[in-house]
Amino acid sequence: MELIQSFSVDHTRIVPGIFTSRVDHLGDYSVTTYDVRLKRPNREPVIDVAAMHSLEHIIATCLRNDPDWKDEVIYWGPMGCLTGFYLILKGDRTSKEVFDLILRSFKSVNDTQVVPGTTPENCGYYRMHNLDMAKWYANEFVSYLEANAENDDIYEYPKTERLVTDDGQHFFDS
Repeated sequence: MELIQSFSVDHTRIVPGIFTSRVDHLGDYSVTTYDVRLKRPNREPVIDVAAMHSLEHIIATCLRNDPDWKDEVIYWGPMGCLTGFYLILKGDRTSKEVFDLILRSFKSVNDTQVVPGTTPENCGYYRMHNLDMAKWYANEFVSYLEANAENDDIYEYPKTERLVTDDGQHFFDS
């Protein structure tokens, strides 16, 4: 079985940032998946599960209510490795073009008093939330993005020589 593209990015070199993971052209329109990476994979602790869950609820709500973007949002959800999130939008924009949306969404976490959608009727595990830790992670990421806004490394996956495994599979940058 062929290794999918997102597993073919060298995770030992990824830094926190906003990366275009893939662009799918579907007839008359495109859909873009962004890798919104808060943590360096395999090099620093992952995001606390309850905080990750709260960030998912808060930012999904923010994105789907943003007057300029709500009709473009298809999906916002956590990565299984707990180092970041995936954002899927209609259209084909660069990572730099969605920077302000991501920054604004993470800033909104600090203003949140109650995590939306945290009742048994609204959430599959409504007790697993941590708003204080979500705010801590969001503030850390906001500070990082603001400090690195002009650094191309936070918008482009790291480039490496294409490695070939012993069985001939290519290890690609995305």
